[in-house]
This record gives sequence, C-alpha cells and structure tokens, in this order.
Amino acid sequence: MRVEIWSDIACPWCYVGKARFEKALAAFPHRDGVEVVHRSFELDPGRAKGDVQPVIKMLTKKYGMSEAQAQAGEDNLGAQAAAEGLEYRTRDRDHGNTFDMHRLLHLAKERGRQDQLIQAFYQANFAEERSVFTEGDERLVELAVGAGLDAADVRKVLADPAAYADDVRADEREAAELGANGVPFFVLDRKYGVSGAQPAEVFTQALTQAWGERSPLQLIEQTDAEACGPDGCAVPQR
Repeated sequence: MRVEIWSDIACPWCYVGKARFEKALAAFPHRDGVEVVHRSFELDPGRAKGDVQPVIKMLTKKYGMSEAQAQAGEDNLGAQAAAEGLEYRTRDRDHGNTFDMHRLLHLAKERGRQDQLIQAFYQANFAEERSVFTEGDERLVELAVGAGLDAADVRKVLADPAAYADDVRADEREAAELGANGVPFFVLDRKYGVSGAQPAEVFTQALTQAWGERSPLQLIEQTDAEACGPDGCAVPQR
C-alpha cells in the first residue's frame, strides 16, 4: 500500500501531522507493507527566493491578525508539537520560498533518502536557531549531506533552476486535481484522503480501512502453463 503525503517545509501542521502519522504507522501491523512518498506543495509559490520575513510579520499581513493573535497561534503550535515530542521555536522564525527544498526532495527520492531529508528540513526550520532561508544554498547543502546525500549532487541541482522543477510542478498540479487546497494532505492507495494534522487515531483508522479494502488479485480462467517458482523453472516434457 502506498501513502502519499503532500506537504510544505514552511507548514507547521505538516511537521506535526507527519509525527502523528508516523506514530500511527509505527503501531500498524502491516507497516512493512506501506510505502510512504512525500509530494510537493508550496503554500507561498509566488514568493521570490530572496524575500524572507519573520513568521509573525507574514502571519499578520497574510491573515489580517494582530501580532498578539499571531504569537498566540505560534504558542499553540508549540504546545501541539511538544505533545508529539517535537521541538518548536515559537519566536524569531523566518518564512521564505521553499521551491529549492522541494527540488532537493525529488533528488532525495531518487537516492532513497527522501524521508531523512524532509525531516532534516523540518527540524532546521521549526526547531533550530539558524534559518533555512537566509544563509544561502550552502545551508541546504549542509542539511542534505547530513541526510545522506552527496554534496556535489546537491550543488548541481541547486545550480540548475530547471532541475526537478517539472517534478515539483507536477506534484502541485496533481494535488489540485485531487482536491487538495491545503496541507498536509494524505492519500492512501489513491482511494482515501485525509486532510490536516489529524490525531494518530484517525490515521490508524484510515490505514486499517485502506489496507482491508485492497482489491485481491483476480485470476482469469486459465489452463496449466509452465512457470518459474522458488524451486526452479518447469521444463517442458516432449
């Protein structure tokens, strides 16, 4: 069974939702049969790469709330994250363009290190003092290498704005086609969708239902024919 997760590095509920989903998956009896794939979704795709601003300022401008309201929201997110065992800085975080990080996540997918990289990006963005937006490409190289990627491969992608750009855009188009207008958005076997950072119990129910309703393989009516199996291949008899 495949679970696809549309998310953005700048999305705090994606950070929390991933932890809740993983809690449910860890307790799921068939977890070894579940493939998890991370898909790209930008919450702020129109923001220029160099346009970085404090999270509180971004929230007040985008949602028309006061600084006190924005800070209260961050404090609530900090409490929600802490309940899942996550670190979360409720003060002095930055917000910026995440397109390059999504491109690197597609590289990481090819290298089998996608989950490690997205977790490294989340940790850096939400828990560490250093910004993922203001220190340039080398900050992303450092995080990617820590997640198991080759530095030269990472720099090559960052130096080429077209590298994996189509993959990111394809993910975003697909999210729109599936009806996802926010993240995190979880799709189980292209049959069930779960929107938002739901409690672990909801993910457990979704995993159980999706697993139980997988269609068993139906064999068409057929006669015996030669085939290969664990004991070798059948040899035709003359």
